[in-house]
Amino acid sequence: MSVTLPNGSIVAIASGMGAAVAITAASNAAECVVTAAGHGLVVGDFARITSGWSRLTDKVVRVGAVASNDVTLEDYDTTDTDVYPAGSGTGTIEKVTGWTQLSQILQSSSNGGEQQFLEYQFLEADAQKRIPTFKNAAGLTFSVADDPSLPGYQLAAVANDDRAARPVRVTLANGSKILYNCYISLNKTPTLTVNELMACEVTMSMLNEPVRYAA
Repeated sequence: MSVTLPNGSIVAIASGMGAAVAITAASNAAECVVTAAGHGLVVGDFARITSGWSRLTDKVVRVGAVASNDVTLEDYDTTDTDVYPAGSGTGTIEKVTGWTQLSQILQSSSNGGEQQFLEYQFLEADAQKRIPTFKNAAGLTFSVADDPSLPGYQLAAVANDDRAARPVRVTLANGSKILYNCYISLNKTPTLTVNELMACEVTMSMLNEPVRYAA
């Protein structure tokens, strides 16, 4: 059992992506291995995946091992063939080539992701039952002290305008990392509240659930 404060966490947006390389095979294994000729990845790199597997596509993962054209997706378990049907995981892999910190964050919050249910009741029953269906779309919102000269602000502005999804990495103070693939929006109008710092709002809309690494 442990508790953690978010103090000291670093939020970074991908500032560069390598070319998308075709994944021609993806294994069902405790650590998924994808085959992508000419991938150019090394151990420790972060990469964005598209895949025929809906649970894997649009996720950002870390490279755990490399052997010729094979890349191991660290700690990503695809053994369940009901969720990851054999032979259906092909797609693309893109290396994250750089990160830019989104600095001067004043507040943060998460939203969405709530589990929804189908509720039903049989005529002969005196109580309802429910089945989990889907989760609401989820996102993160950051209040950032207004400074258009900062690289993170400028990158968020570009992402807001081009509407291209970007990997986002949150590095916690204990070294663990949370990885997202998001559309990024920036409200360029700062708050104007007396005796409070001017701030702009950066919203990150997730395309899939995050991937987390202990260190």
